[in-house]
Amino acid sequence: MMFEGKAALITGASRGIGRAIAVDLAKHGASIALAGRDRPALEETAAACREAQDGHESIVMTGDVADRGAVDSFVAQTVEKFGRLDFAIGNAGQSQDGLILRLRSDVLDQLLSVNLKSAFFLCAASAKPMMKQHAGSIVLISSIVGITGNPGQAVYAASKAGLLGLTKSLAKELGSRNIRVNAVAPGLIETAMTEKMPDAAREFLLKQTALGRAGRPEDVSGVVRFLCSDAAAYVTGQTLVVDGGVVM
Repeated sequence: MMFEGKAALITGASRGIGRAIAVDLAKHGASIALAGRDRPALEETAAACREAQDGHESIVMTGDVADRGAVDSFVAQTVEKFGRLDFAIGNAGQSQDGLILRLRSDVLDQLLSVNLKSAFFLCAASAKPMMKQHAGSIVLISSIVGITGNPGQAVYAASKAGLLGLTKSLAKELGSRNIRVNAVAPGLIETAMTEKMPDAAREFLLKQTALGRAGRPEDVSGVVRFLCSDAAAYVTGQTLVVDGGVVM
């Protein structure tokens, strides 16, 4: 139980990668704070965490990750419940494709708020208790699209690329307090978001994947667990690509 006595906060924990991360960390002993907008789905994640670990403790918190006050509340409730915050996982994200010539201001604002601004809020709020503890690990879930770009996904790619710059800057800013900041860049992972992809786009990505298959949420959660663990005690400011061999 490598994370026994540790507490983790995960945004976007209602399904997909976020749920897999929560269950994985719970299985290895961590207490889990689940944050998102869909309470019934978050309750299902909490039940999965309890199934993964007998006696597991978790809390469910609903709110808008694009609202700084809501994110501050998530962190405060986590610390109040568990007495500490060891791991903060920024997984909340949305995607909406569109050509730049048809860019709508409301879509731009929404994606930047959910995908990027929410991570700023999470990092700022989480850094406070972590600085008091003189220890912590922050992991931001980006995307290979933030590295490679993709036609029709300029806003999504820009928001995910912004997470990589945030990761590097905060790793340097918080390193002296023993707080590590890293990013994970998944490729094609089987989630509700990728189910909406056109078949042609899916096939195109699969043909570029060295392992010849789409990833599972658990393929990402294991990497996040590594970045939270003492095995990664000397790893910060890095982006780990989890894409089956697309970006090389």
